[in-house]
Amino acid sequence: MTNLVYLDNNATTKVDEKVLEAMLPYFKEEYANPSSMYNFAKTSSNAIVEARGIIKDFVNAKDEKEILFTSCGSESANTAIRGVLNYNKNKKHIITTKVEHPCVLNLYKTLEKQGYKVDYIGVNSNGELNLEELEAAINEDTALVSVMWANNETGVIYPIKKISEIIKSKNKETKFFVDAVQVAGKIPIDVQENGIDLLGISGHKFHAPKGIGALYVNSKTMITPLIIGGHQERGKRAGTENTPYIVGLAKAAQLAQDGLQYEITEVKRLRDKLESNILKRIYNARINTGIADRVPNTTNIGFEYIEGELILLHLSDLGICASSGSACTSGSLEPSHVLRAMNVPFTAIHGSIRWSLSRFTTEKEIDYVIEKLPGIIEKVTSISPYQKELQALKNLKNNTLS
Repeated sequence: MTNLVYLDNNATTKVDEKVLEAMLPYFKEEYANPSSMYNFAKTSSNAIVEARGIIKDFVNAKDEKEILFTSCGSESANTAIRGVLNYNKNKKHIITTKVEHPCVLNLYKTLEKQGYKVDYIGVNSNGELNLEELEAAINEDTALVSVMWANNETGVIYPIKKISEIIKSKNKETKFFVDAVQVAGKIPIDVQENGIDLLGISGHKFHAPKGIGALYVNSKTMITPLIIGGHQERGKRAGTENTPYIVGLAKAAQLAQDGLQYEITEVKRLRDKLESNILKRIYNARINTGIADRVPNTTNIGFEYIEGELILLHLSDLGICASSGSACTSGSLEPSHVLRAMNVPFTAIHGSIRWSLSRFTTEKEIDYVIEKLPGIIEKVTSISPYQKELQALKNLKNNTLS
């Protein structure tokens, strides 16, 4: 098999052909600025109105006016977080988690230098959030609680509705921002049912192009704009509307909504097949998330006493793409901050690989990985300096099986 096997869909996804097809007219025939007054601009303007309605339904917002188009998940997060804090300048306390995406964590590190107090809530060994710690941290000065819906490295889903209930029971004035980048297109999103004040998504995680995202801001939540300029997005996000990409985001959302059942059943089946075969065939493999609830496309597997970078290089030589964590930190040799927060054993943390599937992943591709991976791991383990420890693991697994 010589074709690419792409199992890094939490980093980015390929653009669906139907999405590209929907976008093309707005690069060519319908290129008008949608804010212009003449008739030629009406097609573009109407397309944005329609797209806003589609995204409203995608997250189950009450009103199209609650949807802002952004350039990506990072901009959505910055707009939400800075927007709430700048509007409520008298409150200086924020709560988040130790396992957030770098676009959120690094922003909070910056805000700490500007005088904000940030509490970072921990997780257990399965990656599940400590809700008691979160509840105890909320006080009268808490302006914002920020929690991702699903972790980008492990796929672990956090109980967003329960978190919202905790927040509102402690301080009704506290706003709740949810980074939903890794759940969009994988599980249903309902901002009303889950009591969410602000929610961000990014198109390139569910088969729209890079460079387009959206932010939900409920009508009762006031924010100060991050980008100042023209009247676009009702004054909450200036800049000429990116019509083709907005259309692409909406089309991708429609396709994702239509394909949710496939994601929950078939993509999950392929993920579970990959996972179970790796555990069965490779004695030093472990699931880093244990029994935690996860999005259906993601697994994070640690290979003990070996280096993940070597595994990835050998996989790449065979046309297989996976990752050792967030794409935003892939240039770092430091172990994943998410796995560190989970206290993943040092024996496995450097050898942990994230596998993330999509609706385009095939059975043949999964079979190919299952066939090739044991040989790669055997090759890498043969040069590990921890041969005694590896032999002990092998003996333990053999004894367990017998």
